[in-house]
Amino acid sequence: MPSRFASLIAAAVLVPALAACGDAPTEPAPLTEEALAAVAEDAGAPKDRLAREIDDLFTKEGLGETRAVILMRGGEIVAERYAPGYDADTRFVSWSMAKTVTAAMIGMLVADGRLRLDESVPIERWSRPGDPRGEITLRQLLQMRSGLEHTEAGSPPYDSSEVRMLFLDGRDDMADFAASQPLESEPGATFEYSSNTTVILADIAARVLTGSEDPEIRRNAVDTYLRARIFDPLAMESVVPEYDASGTLIGGSLMHATARDWARFGDWLRNKGSYRGSQLLPRKWVELMTTPSPRSAHYGFQTWLNRPTELTDNHPLFPDRAPQSVFAMIGHMGQYVIVSPEQKLTLVRLGHSNAPEREAMLQEAADVLALYP
Repeated sequence: MPSRFASLIAAAVLVPALAACGDAPTEPAPLTEEALAAVAEDAGAPKDRLAREIDDLFTKEGLGETRAVILMRGGEIVAERYAPGYDADTRFVSWSMAKTVTAAMIGMLVADGRLRLDESVPIERWSRPGDPRGEITLRQLLQMRSGLEHTEAGSPPYDSSEVRMLFLDGRDDMADFAASQPLESEPGATFEYSSNTTVILADIAARVLTGSEDPEIRRNAVDTYLRARIFDPLAMESVVPEYDASGTLIGGSLMHATARDWARFGDWLRNKGSYRGSQLLPRKWVELMTTPSPRSAHYGFQTWLNRPTELTDNHPLFPDRAPQSVFAMIGHMGQYVIVSPEQKLTLVRLGHSNAPEREAMLQEAADVLALYP
């Protein structure tokens, strides 16, 4: 029977061998000063763990390129970090995050009594006798179930309605291009995500704000309304919306703002449209924005929802890992403003990631939220 001394010798030999085979866990690299400095002392979660999770968003392989991360808790920034070449003054393009801004603007026009949710929308070509598009309501447009023949992603890409509208034959008058498409299904029957639809909403806003067809007047009317009702009250001084040649807000994809201003907008929605005691947007409207569409459990009014669906993969968020009350603004190639009302959190991640990288990156974002009760 081997002695105890012999057993200890054997163990001392085996442990390094096992580690060399990769069976022993490896310690993570020490956090850099930059990673630790990005997190506040009173962040509401263990500082080292939060710094590690945010550091992973910037350094972990397979997530794409993270350019900015901001975490707000209870209305205060508790973590903020930028990749080299970006900072607090950098304006980041929204891509489809702009859709949620457009929905907020439409909500204000409804609250003003200038639009009605369940009535036909003021588009002249649809109001001609016998045109079935005249049955499309504002609610259906907001929920991406207009029934219009809009193909967001085509093959080849230049066949998609979005690419044609933004860059090809529709680019000078995007709303006219989008509204001219025929129906492919009964209004209200089918969910189909569409940037064209949001440009129609932006055009509707312009038409109720001014009767002019002059591009400059249309542009000024919408820009003035956005700044007076949303951007200035929220101190979102960096926002630069883009307009097409006809003066229509490119409300589905092209607004620019700093990461802090994107966080400020998301946190405003977390507060049900209230900012520093002023109810800028009716609470009921924010509730509608974050209520599932009857044709898509994971979409509300131009806003993505963390609700389970029939999707087995490629869910836009993570319903198995965070409260179902979570909602998000999501933009092309990995722009996210993720809002968790129950946790009092707003998480911004801006960067550049392809589809597989976004799927992996979302799990890292979920890790950040998981640090909070």
